[in-house]
Amino acid sequence: MTRFLRVSLAAIVLAAALPVGAQRTAGRLADRQRPFGTLREQADRQQRWLETRLKTVLPSLMRANGIDMWVVPMREYAEDPVFSSLVSPTTFSARRRTIYVLFDKCSSSGRVDPGDGSCLERIALGGSSQGGVFEARRSTAPVEAAVGGRQAELWGDEQWAVLKAVVEERNPRVIGIDYSRVFAFTDGLTHGEYVGMTEALGTRWTARMKPAEELPLQFIASRVADEGAFYGQLQQLVWELIGEMYSAKVIIPGKTRTGDLVWWWRQRVNDLGLGTWFQPGIEVQRQGVEEPGEDVVIQRGDVIHCDVGITALGLNSDTQHMAYVLKSGETDAPAGLKQALANGNALQELVMAEIRPGRTGNEILAAARATMKAKGINGTIYSHPIGMHGHGAGPLLGLWDYQDGVPGRGDAKVIANMWYSIELQATTPVPEWKGQAVRMALEEDMMIGTDGTPRWVKGQQKALWLVR
Repeated sequence: MTRFLRVSLAAIVLAAALPVGAQRTAGRLADRQRPFGTLREQADRQQRWLETRLKTVLPSLMRANGIDMWVVPMREYAEDPVFSSLVSPTTFSARRRTIYVLFDKCSSSGRVDPGDGSCLERIALGGSSQGGVFEARRSTAPVEAAVGGRQAELWGDEQWAVLKAVVEERNPRVIGIDYSRVFAFTDGLTHGEYVGMTEALGTRWTARMKPAEELPLQFIASRVADEGAFYGQLQQLVWELIGEMYSAKVIIPGKTRTGDLVWWWRQRVNDLGLGTWFQPGIEVQRQGVEEPGEDVVIQRGDVIHCDVGITALGLNSDTQHMAYVLKSGETDAPAGLKQALANGNALQELVMAEIRPGRTGNEILAAARATMKAKGINGTIYSHPIGMHGHGAGPLLGLWDYQDGVPGRGDAKVIANMWYSIELQATTPVPEWKGQAVRMALEEDMMIGTDGTPRWVKGQQKALWLVR
C-alpha cells in the first residue's frame, strides 16, 4: 500500500469518528489558512469546555478527594498552575489579587448531587465572572495589617476580608489548599498568599485546611468529550506536517541540515496561527557513525528522528516519528530498520495494555518493563500525561534515568478521561548496518475514555516515512 493511500484511509477513518461539525475541517488541515477557525471561534469552543468541566468534572473530583471547599488565591504574574484550567480563554493572568472559591453545598449539607453542576458554588473574589461561570465579588474596603511594627494598609488585602465572610457563611468542613512537596501542579499556593490567608481567617478556619494535592492534579488532567474530538483534528494536522517535513519538498540530501528542519517546523506552525510548547528536536543516525553530531547535513541512508509538538486551543501535542532517507536505487527501507520500528511499535502496545484507571504510574511501568523483557525488547519507557500542559498533570511512567520507578510523581494514579503521550525507545541491531544498534524513539498521544479504555488518538507510526 502506498503512503498516499495509507494517509487517505487514515483521514477517512478520522473523519468518520468526528462529529459532523468537525468533519468539515478533516482532511488536509495543513492546507487551510486557519485549520481550527478564527481566534473567536476557538475561544467560544474553549469556553464551552470550561463550562462543562466546572459543571460535570470538578464536583465529582472534590467529593472523591473529601474536599467541600477549595480555595485558590493568587496574584498577577504569580498564578497557581491550576489557573489556566479555571479561567476563560480570554483571561491571560490574574488581576491584583484573585481568589477562586469552589464550594460543594450539597456535600456540606448531605444532599445528593444531581450531577448538573448546581451543587457547586463558583465564586471569584477580586476577579471577573469568566463569562458567567463564576459569581464575581469584590471589596474596596482597606484592611489594616501590622507591617514593620506599625499599622499600615496593604493594597489588595481587602479580598481577604471577603474570603473570611464567604467561608463563615458556608461553614466548610474541609478547606483544600494547593500545597505539595511532590507535584508542581498542586503547589501553587505561594508563601505570601498562605500567610495572608491564614492571618485573615484565623485559627478556627485554618485548622480545617488540608493540602488538596490530587484535586488540582486530577482537574488539570481531566478532559471532556469535545476536547477529545478536537484533539483528533490536532493529531491529524501533526501527522500531515510531519509528512510534509519528511519529503523532498523540504529535505534535499547533502544540503539540508537538521537545524533547517527545526526552524521549518517552527515557521510552518506559526504560519498556521498556532504555536508549540518546546523547541523541536531533529537527530540523525548514520551507518558506521557513532555520533553524527549536532546540526549535521542529512545524507542518503540516514535515519531521521523528530520530536515535535503543536499548541492549539490551550492543548498540546507531543509526537516523535522516524524517517529513512532512501539511497540511490532504493525504493524502501532495509528490512532491519523495519524490524527495529516494529519492535518500537510492540513496546508502545504493551505499555498501552497496562494503562488503566486506579493504577499508579510506577505499577504500570513495572508491569510494562516485565513484559518488555519477556518479549526480548531492549527499550526504555518515559511516558507522561499531556493536555493543558505538554508534560502534563498526573503520574509519570518512568523517566529516561528512572526505569525502576519515579518516587512521588510516579505514585499518583491514572484516572478516566485523561490523556498520555506514550514516549519510549527500542534499540535493535540492524543486519544491513553490520549489527549497528538503531534506536527507534517513538511518541504518540492517547486517551483514556470515560469507561477506562485506552485508545490511540490517531494511531501508531507503523511504517517509516521515506525521504526520496
